[in-house]
Amino acid sequence: MKRREFINLTGLGLGALMIPGFAAFGREVTAEELMNPGIMRSAKKELADAALQAARSKGATYTDVRIGRYLRQFLFTREKNVQNITNAESFGVGIRVIADGTWGFAATHDVTKEGISKCAETAVAIAKANAKIQKEPVILAPVVGAGEVNWETPIEKNAFNIPVKEKIDLLLKVNNAALDNGAGFVTSNLFMVNEQKYFASTDGSYIDQDIHRIWPTFSVTAIDKAEGKFKTRDSLSAPMGMGYEYLDGLASEKTSGPAGLISYRNSYDMVEDATAAAKHANEKLKAKSVDPGKYDLVLDPDHLGLTIHESVGHPLELDRVLGYEANYAGTSFATLDKWQSGDFKYGSDLVNIFADKTQPYSLGKTAFDDEGVKTKEWDLIKDGVLVNYQAIRDQASIINETESHGCAYADNWNSVQFQRMPNVSLRPGKEKLSALDMIKGVDKGIYIVGRGSYSIDQQRYNFQFGGQLFYEIKNGEIVGMLDDVAYQSNTQEFWNSCVQICDEDDYRLFGTFFDGKGQPSQVSAVSHGSSTTRFNGVNVINTGRRI
Repeated sequence: MKRREFINLTGLGLGALMIPGFAAFGREVTAEELMNPGIMRSAKKELADAALQAARSKGATYTDVRIGRYLRQFLFTREKNVQNITNAESFGVGIRVIADGTWGFAATHDVTKEGISKCAETAVAIAKANAKIQKEPVILAPVVGAGEVNWETPIEKNAFNIPVKEKIDLLLKVNNAALDNGAGFVTSNLFMVNEQKYFASTDGSYIDQDIHRIWPTFSVTAIDKAEGKFKTRDSLSAPMGMGYEYLDGLASEKTSGPAGLISYRNSYDMVEDATAAAKHANEKLKAKSVDPGKYDLVLDPDHLGLTIHESVGHPLELDRVLGYEANYAGTSFATLDKWQSGDFKYGSDLVNIFADKTQPYSLGKTAFDDEGVKTKEWDLIKDGVLVNYQAIRDQASIINETESHGCAYADNWNSVQFQRMPNVSLRPGKEKLSALDMIKGVDKGIYIVGRGSYSIDQQRYNFQFGGQLFYEIKNGEIVGMLDDVAYQSNTQEFWNSCVQICDEDDYRLFGTFFDGKGQPSQVSAVSHGSSTTRFNGVNVINTGRRI
């Protein structure tokens, strides 16, 4: 994933065309066209009713309709220059039905009553054709119709309303800050997403949602020409379910932590972070190479989020557990028998991990999922024990659930919705504890900040993770920067080595726009929250040494 993100975020020439979710996304438009209001809500309801009626007349026993307008803006700069500006819009309808006990799906960009009715009839025909080889009928967990509901991401500043020049000026200011503080190269990017989704179903739901997300990011490179070496430091931002107010960088939303690092929560000062990044990249050029061995690890939330994503989020996706993703994304070590035992120790007693699509500012926050199910919070791991998975309407009965967890998602109107990872997060500790306090109790350890390269097997069990910044801890104090650090473990061993978690004052979100899954592949945006956490006796390797 790290390699993919590098290609996606820094590739020159292709720019936005190389980014999943932007490639062949839809028609290119002007920045002004992104602000067009789209069709009226009343018109959406009329179109949805036409689809529901057409499907019913052809024999569908269930139908849902998603009328979607998906907007993207991507800005990419390098040093003093703008590399790419992409504005894209995609508008159309996806219709899913059950006929003869089997799913059928069709989509169209002909957003007229005639076009939608024809699309609905096609979906029914596909379902009936599929039914000839379907072994068991689809069983949907019940959903009470929501009626007519409207929901919007609670933003203060619509990022699409901010002039492109103002946003480009910010990115170039970021680049200048890095260059002025010793960077040899720097790229900066700004991703903005607006999903306008209207959902209607035969359950009696007409749900209109307006969802916003933003991700500012950069990569700074420092060069030692004499030694022929270079080091990078990426931004420590988290993509958020917010508007442009995220970039206000309010002082009240940031704190100084170990090694003088600034932690951001619900706001982000991109220029300040770029200034620090250039200094860190140059410091990494002179950093001591780590001695391999066992260390106690103190993991910052901006690092731990990726470990949560890979070692908890993915293995607890029920479709992966059942083998539905084996051909592409892999399977899971967290098989049903482990859950059925009721005592499988996924982690230590301190480990409480929950799924939640209602977390404020998170990428996954919505009022309803793409099956019209009201979103909620539920436990995955409680007191270290595996207690649940992530399931949608046609999976819930498999794990004896009476309702969907509300985590179905499709990345576009022409993609079929399926089970996607909700926000999966580690609950903060109950006792007052800061990251600085935690470090005071470590005799031999490493403090790790930021997402880095990683590797994990197809069952999400054996893994290796790197990071952005590494600081050596001796006798309760940070004594200097380290380099060439990665830790190796397996999921169960790692989470059972968790011995301390900072309290809610340290709780922050990590996230990604580009979580890939499914065939044809789709991407989704997801956040992972945690506080700084300590893991004892983890194996650390030196990634710079060659045999």
